Amino acid sequence: MTGLALNCSINKKSLFDRKHYFYADLPAGYQITQQRVPIAVNGRLSYSLCIDNKMSQMVTKTVRIKQIQLEQDSGKSLHDDTRSQTLIDLNRAGVGLMEVVMEPDMCCGEEAAAAVRELQLILQTLGSSQAVMAEGQLRVDANVSVHHPGEPYGVRTEVKNINSIRFLAKAVDYEIQRQIEELENGGTILNETRAFDSKLGCTVPMRDKEGKQDYRGWHEAYLTRLIRKKQKKIHENVGKTANVNHQQVVNIDWIHERLPDLPSVKRAKLVEQYGILPEHSFTLLNEDGLTEFFENVVKQTQMKPKKVIGWILNDLLSYLKQHSLTVKESPVSPFLLADLLNLLEKKEVSSTAAKQVLAELWKGEGKTPLEIVKEKELELIQDQKELEQICQAVIDGQKNEVMAIKAGNRKVLNKLIGLVQRETQGRSNPVLVKQLLEKQLSE
Repeated sequence: MTGLALNCSINKKSLFDRKHYFYADLPAGYQITQQRVPIAVNGRLSYSLCIDNKMSQMVTKTVRIKQIQLEQDSGKSLHDDTRSQTLIDLNRAGVGLMEVVMEPDMCCGEEAAAAVRELQLILQTLGSSQAVMAEGQLRVDANVSVHHPGEPYGVRTEVKNINSIRFLAKAVDYEIQRQIEELENGGTILNETRAFDSKLGCTVPMRDKEGKQDYRGWHEAYLTRLIRKKQKKIHENVGKTANVNHQQVVNIDWIHERLPDLPSVKRAKLVEQYGILPEHSFTLLNEDGLTEFFENVVKQTQMKPKKVIGWILNDLLSYLKQHSLTVKESPVSPFLLADLLNLLEKKEVSSTAAKQVLAELWKGEGKTPLEIVKEKELELIQDQKELEQICQAVIDGQKNEVMAIKAGNRKVLNKLIGLVQRETQGRSNPVLVKQLLEKQLSE
């Protein structure tokens, strides 16, 4: 399924191999892998990244997928520099994993991070993996080398077991700069394995890499081959394959027809269905559960999706990040936010008051938006005469600003509107206030 989602060619059969090498975290002395005939080959992954960190300026790039293979995991080395010793955690040794091997088509940490984030979303969408990097469900080994344009690739180093997309970007960028400085100072790059120290923000050497000739790979005789066929071929061979165990046969067409919408398709649908900006669709999908939250709010409010997205991304998301919470941990449910936005849409509260209500909802005291509005007396002032008196009082107290407005500087009017808002504690409709001010200034 992952191979199909990454536009790979699915091999009709795949075999397992043994890759022999000695290291403390590999007690068997060999690793079962698919070095020669993997499940899938020659795919591609498209991903998008911002230009100069501006979400409104995005470019789409593609990285080639060399192969997707199944193999055994190794143990985990825990280096204790204080005691000058290394401990080995063998709990995961021998556990099966899926490895996605990419071609060297990326040139910086930002591109690597964007590609891995897109891969993570695809894996989560397919159900291939929960892909939570902090829990070890997705790890990245980054191979880095530098070279001048038109010249062969340089000697590469491998930064192992990176467990964060943010650390991936930092590790790749650091390693690129380290290699450039090493070469410019007349040094050489060693073909070695390194680790990223997140506290120091740099990569540190672990061990020299063994050459391919040291692996002494051969076919794994104890694991059967996997056979994949298309629907048509299966029907044609019914009765002709009595010697084949049908539990070994995988129907490619059946799987392909049942692929869910991938992240790129989901983004396009969000833009088309709700009229939001493409960059907003990226944010919705990048935050786990935020798309569902947004769609639930839209279903329950009269406010247009284009306005709802602003409250989701600018207000709710900032609260979540400020308190280091996930969307699922939000004390403000889609129902409560929709209820608040309905009050705003009906012009029962101002946007300033609505933000005050949201801050109260965030406390999780079980109150509804309407209860908070009444308790805090945040309803919009409906008495136009009262508003006219407040506007006139502001005009009388701001003679310099009034002179500037009458001289043609209309921007100063925004200051008067803000002063009225302050006087009413956010309980006035800015549109109505502007109309009243303009009328009184013209008299």
